[in-house]
Amino acid sequence: MNAPARAVALVPHRDRPHAHDLARTTADWLVERGIEVRVPHDLAEPAGLHEFAVGDDALVAGLDLAMSFGGDGTMLHTVHLVYPAPVPIVGVNVGQLAYLSELEPPELMEWLPKLVAGDFTVSERMVLAVEVTSDLLRGTWYALNEAVLEKERAGHLIYLEVSINGSGFTSYAADGMIVATPTGSTAYSFSARGPIASPALRCVVMTPISPHMLFDRSLVLAEHEEVDFVVSAGRTVQLTIDGRELGALASGDRVRCTAAPEPVRFASVRPRDFHQILKSKFSLPDR
Repeated sequence: MNAPARAVALVPHRDRPHAHDLARTTADWLVERGIEVRVPHDLAEPAGLHEFAVGDDALVAGLDLAMSFGGDGTMLHTVHLVYPAPVPIVGVNVGQLAYLSELEPPELMEWLPKLVAGDFTVSERMVLAVEVTSDLLRGTWYALNEAVLEKERAGHLIYLEVSINGSGFTSYAADGMIVATPTGSTAYSFSARGPIASPALRCVVMTPISPHMLFDRSLVLAEHEEVDFVVSAGRTVQLTIDGRELGALASGDRVRCTAAPEPVRFASVRPRDFHQILKSKFSLPDR
């Protein structure tokens, strides 16, 4: 049992009216019960929630719960807004596949009282720390799903020198490289024929995109292992983290990927069986 919520953040999809309606209904319910409502400033106006708009710093301070109204992209944005603060996140599905969402819209008002009362369990998901060393882009970013190093133009390969745990591994010639968490193994990595890893694991899945080389398999690394990439052969590479384009990397620029020490925390109001969710999303037969 968690402490009752005194402040709740609502993160609706910017362009989906149904997400706006659900967020407004939730905000009204919370305000009636004396619970503070916060909405990211750039999303408040489109959703008709301007009176609850706050900046990014004010959004997280003392926050007890974050609610996402959208698909998996909105969930990733919510993670980006609150991480690394230990704020439980719950998703209301207004999207398509929605691996990460906990509730469907008709269930919202049934489970909302339990959520604000703290009557939920917390499940933790590994996060990827992505450290970039470049003249134009320098710092550390965090990904719940994946970091992608990818070509900028059609018809051009990228070349990456790869080291694992400080020792040279090999050079890749490919359309790109995906470095995914177990959560992200069902996203872009999966579409590139990477393996599916249970979110209960802490590991890093490295999957090349259309490699032009004999070795074309994914690698699964332990959580304590580090993988380093150096851009080579004079080709510019685009770096994307959880769908957000960070910028271009030039020859000699470096990217290091490791497991971050802090997990993302999801609020669960009922038992979630990852394998049954996988079965349902892919309409797998019983036999």
